[in-house]
Amino acid sequence: MATLLGIHGTVTNPGRLYQALELAVNAAVSCDPSITASLLHLGNHKISFADGRPSESYEDDTQAVLGQVTSADMYIIATPIFRASFTGALKNLLDHIPVETIMGKSVGLIGMGATDHHYLTVDTQLRPVLAWFGAHLVPGQVYLQSQHFQDGKLSDPKAAAGLECLGRSVLALHNSLVANPESTGPSPLAAG
Repeated sequence: MATLLGIHGTVTNPGRLYQALELAVNAAVSCDPSITASLLHLGNHKISFADGRPSESYEDDTQAVLGQVTSADMYIIATPIFRASFTGALKNLLDHIPVETIMGKSVGLIGMGATDHHYLTVDTQLRPVLAWFGAHLVPGQVYLQSQHFQDGKLSDPKAAAGLECLGRSVLALHNSLVANPESTGPSPLAAG
């Protein structure tokens, strides 16, 4: 049974972006109800600053969160865009994760900013970090902004369709990689 983890890459209270992430995860589950899906909101956990120690040496939620991330077979990662980049909380989580955790796994990306000015941030900032891990990224992303929501709810049908497509695509890519392990290509240099 495959596991899908939606990572809400911020410590701010779950709101519009969390709702969008949930929609994408649910779209994958609706295609294959045997999937075990869960959502990880970084703000619900105390994760230590990554300083190179082994995860078991931290006395907070770090080891448990890393266990949840490590056990997943595929991911949908959602991040708000701050200062033309993804959040520091998400970067800290990624700094804790061993390369093998995400290597060869299917990943879909969701970004959210106040305007269109930051729509390339996911491609220019987050995608290269995940490529370093050797993750297999769904081509494209979903980029959301405030105008896609009304009264706190997603109201843009095109944005909703994009999120549903992203969820289905993460599952399809995962299934393709499982069916044909040779298609994963060589290990990334980071695994070296």
